[in-house]
Amino acid sequence: MKNNGYSYHTLKFVSKALKHLGTNANLDNPESIKTYIANKQTSEGHKKNLCIAYNYYVQHNGLTWTMPKYVAQEKRPKIPTEEKLKMLIAAASLKLTIKLRLSMETGMRPIEIMNLKVRDIDLEQRLVYPSTAKHGSGRTLKISQATASLINVIIKRENLGLNDKLFKGTSDRYGNQYRKLRNKLARKFNDETIRRIRLYDFRHYYATMLYHKTKDLLFVKNQMGHRKVETTLVYTQLIDTANDEFHTAVAKNTKELCQLIENGFEYVTEMDGLKILRKRK
Repeated sequence: MKNNGYSYHTLKFVSKALKHLGTNANLDNPESIKTYIANKQTSEGHKKNLCIAYNYYVQHNGLTWTMPKYVAQEKRPKIPTEEKLKMLIAAASLKLTIKLRLSMETGMRPIEIMNLKVRDIDLEQRLVYPSTAKHGSGRTLKISQATASLINVIIKRENLGLNDKLFKGTSDRYGNQYRKLRNKLARKFNDETIRRIRLYDFRHYYATMLYHKTKDLLFVKNQMGHRKVETTLVYTQLIDTANDEFHTAVAKNTKELCQLIENGFEYVTEMDGLKILRKRK
């Protein structure tokens, strides 16, 4: 599979699934595998993934089987609040802070963040040009001045060259670092809602907020690096506007208006010469 260009994550998924199946059934006996999967207490989606992994084994070893049909149930991600995400970021170390800020501000996948090189970042224009994973289209992403400044600190402190990676390690390491921080914070505040925030929820938050602001499905698709618009459609359904809570702000002049818009506020109306803006909590 590696020689045929499959990604590291696909190889890891298949390897883990086959080890699990081989421990509980006979890999060379497809009926044994089918029986184990059918009786396993797990979701239809997990069963489907186990079948996909085993199908590679069947093809490679010249076996025959009728692949079972399991249909994964659609499960919409739950979008965390901005306050909870910022709480996690504030509690992180410098490098983890930068990674989480990139996840929240750009919606990049963890593997895309961990593959970033110094040359992929334009600190002056505050732009990031990631190598898009999953064969998606290339994209240009904007970051905040605060994030750009923190990245600059790392580059100078570690004397990184243009071809050096910004972060060492893999996306797995990033995930482990995040979960350790998240669980520690959940224990500290005795808040189980924090423990349920996955690393990918930073990406889901970005996409949902971006669609909420722009109502431009194709733009969100491009910014997320999706190959199919159907993948992006889910983010049009995740905000319950009837229960929205907002921060409000007032701009007295053009400078204040620009600063508020850069900070994620959207214009609502004007009253007594003052411009009123709001941002979801």
